[in-house]
Amino acid sequence: MATWWTALQLLAPAFWLGAVVAISFLEAPLKFRAPGITVPLGLGIGRLVFRALNILEAVVLVVLWIAALAAPAAPATAMWWLLGIVTVVLVVQVAGVRPVLTKRSDRVLEAGTDLPRSNAHYVYVALEVVKVVALVVLIGAGANAVLR
Repeated sequence: MATWWTALQLLAPAFWLGAVVAISFLEAPLKFRAPGITVPLGLGIGRLVFRALNILEAVVLVVLWIAALAAPAAPATAMWWLLGIVTVVLVVQVAGVRPVLTKRSDRVLEAGTDLPRSNAHYVYVALEVVKVVALVVLIGAGANAVLR
């Protein structure tokens, strides 16, 4: 029978996955197609939205670690690896890539110039893909834990 902590191992990554897909793969690319949205306006919105997303992700990550540590049955080794992967990906995104993207968007916002996408943007997107795959597998691990 699943405990509350075990259920969180399934629900938290599912919630996190939904947020990442909704923001990173739907909202972010679509906002620049909306009528009247300029590049500076889109960047300003994007910075606010991704800051909020990253805070939400950090909270969900902490909940996941607590759930894994508090569950009466120790999670499978794969779950620990997946938690490690999503932790590293989020830290690299927030501490490594986002500051580079913020500096670039500052230049666009201050100068009003339109710059080509930076390599940092592609790195961020690649990390989002890694995170999505890890979260999907983590949901499977959580489902296995619930069914145990």
